[in-house]
Amino acid sequence: MSDASNLRASDEDRERCAQSLREHFAAGRIGEDELADRLDAVYEARTTAELQAVVRDLPALPVSAAARRAELAERRAELRRHLVQQAGGSLTPFVICAVVWAASGATGPFWPAFLLIFPALFLFRNAWRLYGPAPDLDRVQLELGRGPRGSSRRGGRHGRHRHHTHRGQMR
Repeated sequence: MSDASNLRASDEDRERCAQSLREHFAAGRIGEDELADRLDAVYEARTTAELQAVVRDLPALPVSAAARRAELAERRAELRRHLVQQAGGSLTPFVICAVVWAASGATGPFWPAFLLIFPALFLFRNAWRLYGPAPDLDRVQLELGRGPRGSSRRGGRHGRHRHHTHRGQMR
């Protein structure tokens, strides 16, 4: 079994590290000559440990607005999928009652319609939380039974969204 830092670096890893160095150069943390030397080291690096060594003495960069928007859109889309899935599941009593109503001759008013109130309220309330003027994605996630942010079944903050927590540096 090999250590994670001995993993081979991909071109994407190198580009991410190089972009981080360019941002540090723009912020005045490193000079032009040092940038050139570090970029050479980045593009010659074979492992992620070698990339980490190039940026080890530099502070973490803040997440860009574009990265925050992309993460928000991805999280919103995932929550929307779960919301629709759960709302669809809550239609089961309506379908059963509609079948009973139809099997009993379908006479009189369509009484199973009242069962649509609950899934509709659930969808409306959570859609407002997802897309309203003050989105509350954590609340939607809790209501959908996905637990607090960072504890989803996919590894949360340290798993799937790992690239957003290190703020530009390789870890």
